[in-house]
Amino acid sequence: MTEIVRLALEEDIGSGDVTTRACVPQDQAARGYFLAREPLVAAGLALLEEIYERPVEKCKRDGDRCAAGDILARIAAPARLLLERERVALNFLQRLSGVATLARRFADAVAGTGCRVLDTRKTTPGMRALEKAAAAAGGATNHRMGLWDAVLIKNNHIAAAGGVRRAIERTRSSGLAIEIEVRTARELEEALEAGADHLLLDNLTPDEAAAWVRRIAGRARIELSGGITLANVRAYAATGADFVSSGAITHSARAMDISFRLEPSA
Repeated sequence: MTEIVRLALEEDIGSGDVTTRACVPQDQAARGYFLAREPLVAAGLALLEEIYERPVEKCKRDGDRCAAGDILARIAAPARLLLERERVALNFLQRLSGVATLARRFADAVAGTGCRVLDTRKTTPGMRALEKAAAAAGGATNHRMGLWDAVLIKNNHIAAAGGVRRAIERTRSSGLAIEIEVRTARELEEALEAGADHLLLDNLTPDEAAAWVRRIAGRARIELSGGITLANVRAYAATGADFVSSGAITHSARAMDISFRLEPSA
């Protein structure tokens, strides 16, 4: 059992489910199923076997589009076990399916442009790996998992390092591809001259971004970020940028409406 699942169960069950213990016989068996109550993209289904510590019949896979009324998974177990772990299972499924569903909406919005949607590190503390897996299931491309696996030099790094060129030169020892945020034409040219692989252009309008893309002219990969929403993401993707990134995929995803139905066994 992963630590996040253990902590979630411990948080919710504590010393025991007093309601279930009081009204449900210990030997009562039951079946249950998870039901999508609205259209969604499923995610988090693999966690069910960890949560219940027994086999689960998965009717859908992470990344599947589901209609209202679709059954996501079924399970047979003691009724007490199903009841005491229901909320934890739903919390994970609803949250992660929300991330996958929003990621799919972003990915669908840029389809055909050649631009890919990136997620960010704006995740729920402790749930980054799960939320990034859900984003990928929905069609987004995972950016860096944390501070250790990719270089992204932002404006505060540039200030602390003493400029764009110094920041890039000092980062080369990492052996990783270098992405750097540039905010002015001067910073752009300095970054390109210093050999930046990947440029982050933040808080531009689509028209401004298109002009910058033309100026860069393929000399580096381009990521656009800042203020990118479902309403405008296609306009940004159509500028010719390689990537658009949106923190909303993980920090603002709505929990999807999923319910658990229990049926006592004879």
